[in-house]
Amino acid sequence: MKKILAILLLGSGFAMPALAADTFTIDPEYTIPIFEVQHLGFTTQRGRFDKTEGKITLDFAAKSGNVAVTIYTNSLDMGARAWTIHVSSEGLFNVEKYPTITFKSDKLVFDGDKVVAADGEFTLLGVTRPLRVTVNRFACATNPINKKFLCAGDIGATIKRSEFGMSKYIPTVSDEIKISVPVEAYRD
Repeated sequence: MKKILAILLLGSGFAMPALAADTFTIDPEYTIPIFEVQHLGFTTQRGRFDKTEGKITLDFAAKSGNVAVTIYTNSLDMGARAWTIHVSSEGLFNVEKYPTITFKSDKLVFDGDKVVAADGEFTLLGVTRPLRVTVNRFACATNPINKKFLCAGDIGATIKRSEFGMSKYIPTVSDEIKISVPVEAYRD
């Protein structure tokens, strides 16, 4: 009986690290936030932010975790220099006064072993509001190229920009902004 108990204790001791929370660092090369807004009722205009950073903690056993992501607004790219300067200006993203956009969450929503959403706080133009983001195609595995373990997914949300004080040109430019972020994060 003592041998069986010792084996169980040793076995559970070896299993504990696998059950502990893992921390991941967002790969800025593959985490590029994109947004869409209806322009003049004619087209959908898209922009992106080329500089992000963040950390994610995942505890699969406890079905919990947290996320902290920072997007640097001076990395805004609308695809054309004049358009980028315009959208970066006061009344829109106002990148000089508000150099970052953030999302922080301590509540991840799981469906089995997959993260399907996160409830958190989104800060834009200095205004913080609750936001639920959805997570599609969530997966964790070893990257076949660099052999590092990562978790990844496509993150999505829709906001009303007026709720953050960005009301310039409404309704000519839509109030609703769709946000899409492919996230790849490597285990630390």
